[in-house]
Amino acid sequence: MSEPKFFLFDHPLIQHKISILRDKQTSTKEFRELVNELAMLMAYEVTRDLPLKEVDIETPVAATKAKVLAGKKIALVPILRAGLGMVDGMLSIIPNAKVGHIGLYRDPNTLKPVEYYCKLPDDIQNREVILLDPMLATGGSASAAMTFLKERGIKNIKFVCLISAPDGIARLQQDHPDVPIFCAAKDERLNDHAYIIPGLGDAGDRLFGTN
Repeated sequence: MSEPKFFLFDHPLIQHKISILRDKQTSTKEFRELVNELAMLMAYEVTRDLPLKEVDIETPVAATKAKVLAGKKIALVPILRAGLGMVDGMLSIIPNAKVGHIGLYRDPNTLKPVEYYCKLPDDIQNREVILLDPMLATGGSASAAMTFLKERGIKNIKFVCLISAPDGIARLQQDHPDVPIFCAAKDERLNDHAYIIPGLGDAGDRLFGTN
């Protein structure tokens, strides 16, 4: 069994933007922009292990050998609806990635994930999937999404979130130890309503201006 991998970002720009993101005075417009910027910054580290190959090119001065991506295909799969806020930032760094969508919501009574939508690229099995969701709280929705992807024959998955709680991390590492978790902040705990403390509230509501 794979050793669970958890990557916590400590870059000053990421930490600075996370702090502004948490502030309840941050407007919907600014919140949306920050999520986009954070996803873009995190994309650098998430794609660090992409393979390279050597090619021959000619600069205006001389012929040389250079390194380019070895053609590994990527798909971005946001968990609806909050995961949508991270897509554009990722695409700005990985413009050739295809995008799928998984719709899951948490039942307010059972706190268990319920699937209501799924649309994935036809060649998803041949791609490395980056699963996106700003918040990792109980881990129920993310774990369910990973199970759903694996049932479709997808073997290479990475999970990217902005804020996590210990419960969610433990859940994913137990259910899917092969899936690395990339996160900008690890918070203290969950409250009685399964919200992350201190967290930032409901990411979907803050992204789209709903209550």
